[in-house]
Amino acid sequence: MLDKLEAIKNRRLDVEQQLSDPGVVSDMKRFKKLTKEYKDLAPLVEAFEILKNITSNIENNRGILKSNEDSEMKEMAKMELDDLEDQKTELEEKVKHMLIPVDPEDSKNALIEIRSGTGGDEAAIFVGDLFRMYTKYMEKKKWKLELVSQNESGAGGFSKISVNVTGENVYGDMKYESGVHRVQRVPKTESQGRVHTSAVSVVVLPEADEVDVVINPADLRWDTFRASGAGGQHVNKTESAVRVTHIPSGIVAESQESRQQLRNREIAMAALRTRIYEKEYKKHIEAIASKRKTMVSTGDRSAKIRTYNYPQGRVTDHRIGLTLYHLDSIINGDIQHIIDSLKVAENAEKLKAGESIA
Repeated sequence: MLDKLEAIKNRRLDVEQQLSDPGVVSDMKRFKKLTKEYKDLAPLVEAFEILKNITSNIENNRGILKSNEDSEMKEMAKMELDDLEDQKTELEEKVKHMLIPVDPEDSKNALIEIRSGTGGDEAAIFVGDLFRMYTKYMEKKKWKLELVSQNESGAGGFSKISVNVTGENVYGDMKYESGVHRVQRVPKTESQGRVHTSAVSVVVLPEADEVDVVINPADLRWDTFRASGAGGQHVNKTESAVRVTHIPSGIVAESQESRQQLRNREIAMAALRTRIYEKEYKKHIEAIASKRKTMVSTGDRSAKIRTYNYPQGRVTDHRIGLTLYHLDSIINGDIQHIIDSLKVAENAEKLKAGESIA
C-alpha cells in the first residue's frame, strides 16, 4: 500500500509542476481538471505521510523487542507496538476506501426533474410531495435551488417539476434518487378508503459546463410563451418564458421561472447543455448500472428504486433492501441515512470488484 501511495504522492508533485506551466494555465479546461486532481489527491498524500511514520515506528519498536535486554523498555515497546499496529490497520482500511475512484461528475451541480407516472392525480400530488422532501433536504445541506419549470395538474399536483441545484457535491448525493418512486396510500380523491399505488419518476443529471458542451448558436431556435402556474397577472400578460430547441439533436429545454426573459434564456441554455451532455454521460451510467445495484440508469424510468407505504409508515429502498419505519421524517427531508447507506453499499461492491486507483 505504501508503494501505491508513494506513486500518488509523485503524481501530485507532477500535477503541481504542470499547474505552474503557462501553457496549462492558458488552457482553462485542462487547468480546471488538474486543479481538481491536485485537490483530490491531498488527503491520500496526507495519509501516506502518516502511514509511513506509523510503519517506521512499528519497525523501531520491533527492533527494541529483539535487541534490548531492558525488561521495562521492552514492556513499553510492546504496549506502543500494539497501539501502532491498531492505528495502522485502521488507517489502511480507511485508505482502501479513499482509493476507490470517485466519479468526477460527483462534485457537479445537478438538474433534477420529477415527473408523474401511473396514478393520475395521486401521482401528480406525490410529485409535489417529493419536491418538498428534496427542498427540505437541500435546505439542510445549504444548497441553492432554482426552479426551471413546473407544470401544474388538477387536484393541486404537478405533472412535472424541473430544478437546478447548486452546492457542494450535489450530484454525488442526488444521483441515487434517479429512478421510479412508488407511493402506497389512500388518495385524497378516494371515497372508498382503498389504498392505491402510484408512481413518480425522478431524473438527476450532472450540470454540464460550457467547457463540456460547445453549442453553435446557429443551431438554436428560440421561442417565447406565457408562463403557467403561480405568478398572478404577470403570467397572463408577459411572454417571459422561453423554449430553446437544439435543431441537430431535436433536444428541447425551457424556463419560465424568472420574470426576466434574459434570465430565463440563461436557465434554459444551462438545461439544454445538460440534456445534450446527458446523451454521452448516459452511456457511462448504464455501464455502472449493469454492474451495481445501487444506481440505476438516469434514462431508465421503469427501474423501481423506492416505495413509500403510508399505512405502515414504511419506506423501502429496493436496491439494497433497506427498510425504515419513520416515513414522516423521511418525507420531511430526512433522507441522508438512505443516501449514506447506498454509498456504503456501492463502495463495498467496488472493493469486492477490486476497483481502486491505479
